[in-house]
Amino acid sequence: MNRNQGIYKNVLDLVGQTPIIQLNNITKSLPGKYFAKLEMFNPGQSQKDRIALHIVENAEKKGILKPGSTIVETTSGNTGFSLAMISMVKGYKCKLAVSDKSSIDKIDGLRAMGAEVYICPANVPPEDPKSYYEVAKRIHRETPNSVYINQYFNDLNIEAHYATTGPEIWSQLDGKVDGFTCAVGTGGTLAGVSKYLKEKKEDIKIFLSDPYGSALYNYYKKDELKAEGNSITEGIGQGRITKNLENCPIDLSFRISDNNALTVIFDLLKDEGLFLGGSSGINVAGAIQLAKELGPGHTIVTILCDSGQRYQSKIWNPEFLKSKD
Repeated sequence: MNRNQGIYKNVLDLVGQTPIIQLNNITKSLPGKYFAKLEMFNPGQSQKDRIALHIVENAEKKGILKPGSTIVETTSGNTGFSLAMISMVKGYKCKLAVSDKSSIDKIDGLRAMGAEVYICPANVPPEDPKSYYEVAKRIHRETPNSVYINQYFNDLNIEAHYATTGPEIWSQLDGKVDGFTCAVGTGGTLAGVSKYLKEKKEDIKIFLSDPYGSALYNYYKKDELKAEGNSITEGIGQGRITKNLENCPIDLSFRISDNNALTVIFDLLKDEGLFLGGSSGINVAGAIQLAKELGPGHTIVTILCDSGQRYQSKIWNPEFLKSKD
């Protein structure tokens, strides 16, 4: 797709080919060069458009998705929004099991997009019947002619980023990339991008930026799945190794606090004019750590996942932040 051609068949033709910008002001006292891929420029306003469209179109080609089908998924919000958008364009029904940790802004948006939303408790293990993983599976079993996307354990998640996000980064930066970092939700972005970049440049460094409340930092640092603390960020952090992460070439992991991430996203708004969600703060804070690890003269790239508009009731709400200290 060429964004300069001006006219598109429908909104789905706008998925991918998002721009990269250099972060100048927030990093002016730091070593290296910093770049960020603006994934909120996708029509569904996050990088989840890429995996949602790729998985849906693959299911259509295989004849699994047919007219009148229902798409079912587990989501913290962004993948659900992408699937709801695609369902509206393609004429499918959409049922979503959503974590109660998701902002009301996201949940209202999903319902406005025509999705049937089931809100599930976040503080239960994945195998609990009330978890959004198990609720989505139950909805799939009980809904005839339905397809369960299963983004946490779907190879097409990695494939989408390997085929699009990774090549775009490499091309946009003319191969001048020394390190890539982002947080993990399903693991698809980190795994797909890193797989592509490592094939192009073997010595590129891949770092995981992990919030508190996730067990992945300790897994890659100490080989133990142990979560510590908690985080107000949505859609990132894991207490298990998903299929997407099994072969992900992670060189090192950083743990990023909410206070650090929030300071970064406030500075990104004030100094760069970027209104972002909490995971972008985790990612840019991780990029700063990565640059310090690699030293001067290196080029670091990360992902800006989504807009702050989906978090106005939470991280952009002073009263909510005060309630969380």
